[in-house]
Amino acid sequence: MDASAVLSVEKSGAKFYGFDGKEQDVFLTLAQGGINYVRFRVWNDPFDENGNGYGGGNSDLDTAIELGKRATQAGLKTQIDFHYSDFWADPKRQHAPKAWQDFDIEQKAAALYEFTKSSLNKLLDAGVDVAMVQVGNEINNGMSGETGFVNVAKLLQEGSRAVREVAKSRKKEIAVALHYTHINREAYPDEVTRIAMSLKNYKIDYDIMGLSFYPFWDGTMANMQSVVKMFHDDYGKKVMIAETSYPFTSEDGDSFGNAFAGKEKDLVPGYPATVQGQARAVRDVCALSAEAGAMGVFYWEGTWIPVGKATEDNSAKWEKFGSGWASSYCADYDPEDGGLYYGGGSWDNQAMFDFYGRPLESLKVWRYLRYGTKCQIKIDFIPSVEISCDVGGTVNLPSAIPVIMNDGKTRQADVRWNQEDVEKISTQKAAVFSVGGNVEGKNIFARFEVKSINHAKNPSFEDADTSMWKINSRGENPTDFQKKEADAHSGKTALHFYSEQEMDFEISQTLENLENGIYAVSLFAQGGDVSKDSQMEIFAISGGKESVETFMVTTWVDWKNPKITGIKVDDGKLTFGARIKCNAKGWGTLDDFSVFKID
Repeated sequence: MDASAVLSVEKSGAKFYGFDGKEQDVFLTLAQGGINYVRFRVWNDPFDENGNGYGGGNSDLDTAIELGKRATQAGLKTQIDFHYSDFWADPKRQHAPKAWQDFDIEQKAAALYEFTKSSLNKLLDAGVDVAMVQVGNEINNGMSGETGFVNVAKLLQEGSRAVREVAKSRKKEIAVALHYTHINREAYPDEVTRIAMSLKNYKIDYDIMGLSFYPFWDGTMANMQSVVKMFHDDYGKKVMIAETSYPFTSEDGDSFGNAFAGKEKDLVPGYPATVQGQARAVRDVCALSAEAGAMGVFYWEGTWIPVGKATEDNSAKWEKFGSGWASSYCADYDPEDGGLYYGGGSWDNQAMFDFYGRPLESLKVWRYLRYGTKCQIKIDFIPSVEISCDVGGTVNLPSAIPVIMNDGKTRQADVRWNQEDVEKISTQKAAVFSVGGNVEGKNIFARFEVKSINHAKNPSFEDADTSMWKINSRGENPTDFQKKEADAHSGKTALHFYSEQEMDFEISQTLENLENGIYAVSLFAQGGDVSKDSQMEIFAISGGKESVETFMVTTWVDWKNPKITGIKVDDGKLTFGARIKCNAKGWGTLDDFSVFKID
């Protein structure tokens, strides 16, 4: 398990507990849960010129040494993950450390060799049981400021050489691992094959291929197995899942949005955002990757818990102790990402501890994988029940609904509806009702919506004819009607926006011959990488009066649903739409506009 942020979380005041409810060292709890290996990232110099940390755990060598000693004392082996950067290294950015930014490739390779060798010796001198070293982190698009594979290969060889020399001098087995992502062959058809062939052609010296596999981002389990099998069978390499995770809840623990919100529609089918769903996801990733030939799995940041309540402003802790994903102090080093979107933890709903530091029962899955366990089959999760009818329609409630059992199977279960709630439903006009029910002793609430006609034309952009929509932009138009189901709220198409320049555009539609009355307008929007001073609003204009509701996108598929109600139409005419004004490289999609008559 990656546990790099532990020290910053503890410095911020958070505490960890054992399965008995008593406070204890988190690494002892991990060991009791069945973890046998921990992973710590190392950044070269994650501090500004005044010593302020960049955040993300302020994960320098000293932090890795302190955490590594605790892990070793708990009986855990350690993997050191050298990013060869002063902050996050991933497909989005691979910045060279500040001290290396003016180096040519020969100087950089020499510096990387010395840093690796020196750091590894210091870790071992401190008594840390380092058994694996990862040379680079998710290096698909480069490493330490280098993008061409010829130069990246030089860096990899020097990092590997340093590890081999230390291992030989210490007479200690230390494996060399590389780490890549983008394994979804549907989204990145040739990437993993290209990587494997390049490493072979350049004779890169490594033992283990590490792959990131997040089930909600990186394709199917079957796809993951095929990639593991390729490296193992075709290239003769040991393989590990270097990073994986799954949410145990869709709630947010610290007032800062989560990287994967865990909303029901975005989850992997059969794996709800519950403690049991998390445990099953881990179990299946482990079992299926092993079936394909993988040697093991690292869970990413299962200890990164909130450092305050979701109702509090925790920014002072994130800034002082580096316990958020990024602090404002990283702005000069990482101006296009961390410097714009710094804040709290984005992983608390995927930890294997609850928001208060108590271990979840899902942490025991690592122990159960080795020794097995038995449990009673019962309902784990009841998916949302949403029922609708048109205005004037008939109220029909199902007698049984699908439920997900703790073995991952779905079955139908009888439901008893609260008759008082049922009798309150009126279909005379558009409205939403909550109907209580009971399923095998579990209380549920169904959402019953009485729908009126959506007067918006081509509201989801699925029709090829988009002439009813008008798009006005200051400067180059940053929008397109994108056919990409993963970015659409419904169907396959949505209005997508992105530009290398600042964006300022409006999309609108004018309706005529409407029946006079009171209307409501809404849309769905998602996106990310937008600065805090960006402006986003939905608007409606009728009778010379404009109504506006502001909103802000946060991250991928965290759908926002701004609405304007009480719009009076007395001349049959209504103009509605959205306005977006945001920074360069911000992105998002708008979808499912609606115009309903509500009275």
